[in-house]
Amino acid sequence: MIPDALLRLRASIMKRAFLLCLLIGSESSFAIAELTPYDLEVAVAKSGAGFQVQASYIAPVSQCEAYTFLTDYEDTKTIPGIVESKVRKRNGNKVTVDRMVEERILLFPIQFRSEVEFTEFPHQGLNFIQTKGDNKSYSGTWRVQANEKGALVRYSSIIEPNSLIPNGIIEYFLRNNIRRGFEMMAEGMERSKDTLSLACK
Repeated sequence: MIPDALLRLRASIMKRAFLLCLLIGSESSFAIAELTPYDLEVAVAKSGAGFQVQASYIAPVSQCEAYTFLTDYEDTKTIPGIVESKVRKRNGNKVTVDRMVEERILLFPIQFRSEVEFTEFPHQGLNFIQTKGDNKSYSGTWRVQANEKGALVRYSSIIEPNSLIPNGIIEYFLRNNIRRGFEMMAEGMERSKDTLSLACK
């Protein structure tokens, strides 16, 4: 059990660090926002005690190839932060996956585990919900749609963290770091196109 005084001190330090990072990082974050590889769009908004994340990008792959990439649950190379991902159970179109995530928010490393149930809609997308884990709640959708440039991939989620880290710092992390994660996924789809196309034949 962490004493209340220590919790208050930690929160105070982290809030100050958060404000400092806002001052240092504001110019670079605006510059990053102007760049849109893969027509990438990301939005983060407060939602009750948590956050809503919405993103979309266009990858130069087919709809089937994009869906195949998203349902390769144990491939963690192109999803930043995920260090372990194992399929535990399959039942019809439902897949249960155990995941461990490691991130660094400012100077503070965090690690959390979750059990996520995915409901698959072949070639159309996925619904997902955390059934166990370190977040208070986490759920959302992936949707895939054919596009003249390839496949339009849309993501939407609501996450309520269960952490000693102040929400302001988590929001700063989401707004400034999560964009790169989606960009890496689009890059991974493009890089894996040959392998993905074999799976779709």
